[in-house]
Amino acid sequence: MEGKELTESFESLVLSIVPRLRRFASGLARDGADGDDLCQMTIERALVRRDQWQDGTRLDSWMYRIMRNIWIDETRARSRRSETFVDEEAGIAVGVRGEQEVAVEIGNVDRAMASLPAEQREAVLLVMVEGYSYKEAAEIIGCPVGTLNSRLVRGRDALLFLLGEMP
Repeated sequence: MEGKELTESFESLVLSIVPRLRRFASGLARDGADGDDLCQMTIERALVRRDQWQDGTRLDSWMYRIMRNIWIDETRARSRRSETFVDEEAGIAVGVRGEQEVAVEIGNVDRAMASLPAEQREAVLLVMVEGYSYKEAAEIIGCPVGTLNSRLVRGRDALLFLLGEMP
């Protein structure tokens, strides 16, 4: 019975961080549907490899690393396939007319985030959106804290510029 309780506990912990995983996935993928796919693949891999997670360590950090690795693999696979059926910009304006001002601003932020290089976008998402410390974010990404700090500063400055907050 102990194994079943451990399984239920693990699954409950995974379920509790799904909203944060979805937000991170959406930011990495730059597309809601691709983000949902990325989140699903991450959860699936975590469930299959739950024996690799060490009890007492941060499940969210472990799952973010899984997600990041899947995202890198998927990005490489897409570039190898190099088949684009519809231009990425084709869907940006869909549904904008009639939306509230807030939705338009969120769209502007999403587009600005999407234009950042992947390394900067990761740093901004982990520190500014998810609230990780620099050290934790650096561990998730697998880089020194100084490198993360540099990426974060460049990403934040680029966002401010793109959103018209800096000259």
